[in-house]
Amino acid sequence: MTQLELAKKEKTTLLMEKVAREESLPKEFIREGVERGEIVILKNRRGNPLGIGKGLRTKVNANLGTSPELCEETIELEKLKVAEEAGTDTIMDLSTGGDLDRMRRLFLEKTSLPLGTVPIYQAAIETIREKGALIQMEPKKIFQVIEKHAKDGVDFITVHCGVTRKALEKWRGEGRLTDVVSRGGAFHITWMVANNKENPLFENFDELLAIAKEYDVVLSLGDGFRPGSLKDATDRSQVEELLVLAELLERAKEEGVQAMIEGPGHLPLQEIEANVLLEKKLCKGAPFYVLGPLVTDVALGYDHIAGAIGGALAASYGADFLCYVTPAEHLRLPTPEDVREGVIASRIAAHAADIAKGIRGAQGWDDELSYHRKKRNWGREISLSIDPKRARELWEKSKPHLPDVCTMCGEFCALKLVEEWLKIKK
Repeated sequence: MTQLELAKKEKTTLLMEKVAREESLPKEFIREGVERGEIVILKNRRGNPLGIGKGLRTKVNANLGTSPELCEETIELEKLKVAEEAGTDTIMDLSTGGDLDRMRRLFLEKTSLPLGTVPIYQAAIETIREKGALIQMEPKKIFQVIEKHAKDGVDFITVHCGVTRKALEKWRGEGRLTDVVSRGGAFHITWMVANNKENPLFENFDELLAIAKEYDVVLSLGDGFRPGSLKDATDRSQVEELLVLAELLERAKEEGVQAMIEGPGHLPLQEIEANVLLEKKLCKGAPFYVLGPLVTDVALGYDHIAGAIGGALAASYGADFLCYVTPAEHLRLPTPEDVREGVIASRIAAHAADIAKGIRGAQGWDDELSYHRKKRNWGREISLSIDPKRARELWEKSKPHLPDVCTMCGEFCALKLVEEWLKIKK
């Protein structure tokens, strides 16, 4: 039985208990959250399970994987190591170049973190390689790839079930600036238009549920019409897709399949709260997984900052899972250093939101670091920082003459002056 089916029977599983310990929450809180569909548990048979959802720490995902232009396994495994060291909670393999089965299985072998994939990538790419054109893809190919990923031990999969013919018509009439930026969405749309048929994942959703239920894989219901620019945010095609996903989510829950909802994308600051509220209302509190969101289109080279700003806001309003954005977004396949910066930026956003949401222990971390900052205990302060390696590098490159201050203020350190004055007064 799946975690959701067991939760409905009021049974608290070992995985639920592990998540409860990790989150410092009662195990019944986790079970009830799973039962309501507000929490999903990534089983992760290679390591610890991971809970995502209401009342839990905001989680961060790092996208890795090859492309047709850059296809080096060693580089991707280096990026995997960097992402783990930077503190990501999950990994997604988005490979589109080279041996796709081998790359996915290498990630599964080399990481103890939960792994997600987007099966339509492999289905589309293998069809192009074998038959010369995406439009020749047989619907059964998609389901064969999904089951292969599930058998391999993937913990969650992105499936673009909401890219329907109706949503496609909404998009066609929209006059979007950046059309469709979701690669998975584009694969589905190309096939649907060329074959004049409905999306197989929507039309045969029960078949997808059967696979997910057998392997207890979490469905991440993808946003094929997510906006790729501020101008396209919160338009009819995006909302139409969300309405479809809300209905499919209910069908998944009825079948005992865990699911979460993916969201935008590029969003102006003033629309982030509304987007989170809309998802939470329509999808009855289901976990919300957002890319960024990016709050401006012009931050090339700094999109990790634009994404962190949007991510902090989105998570503070109730989003549960942040997909990182790297400085290389829109420009190139990320390097290991891009991956590190992307993970750290998203972790800062997630932690800032957890403080705002009152997540247990979130501000305690800040309070402890600030205590050691006041004492000018540099070693302990640095070790408590979100990126100790970076903090230590900056400290060691600019050591002051006095041992208990930094080169910003030196002998005029405010903390030191007040401390010494208080000692004199005593």
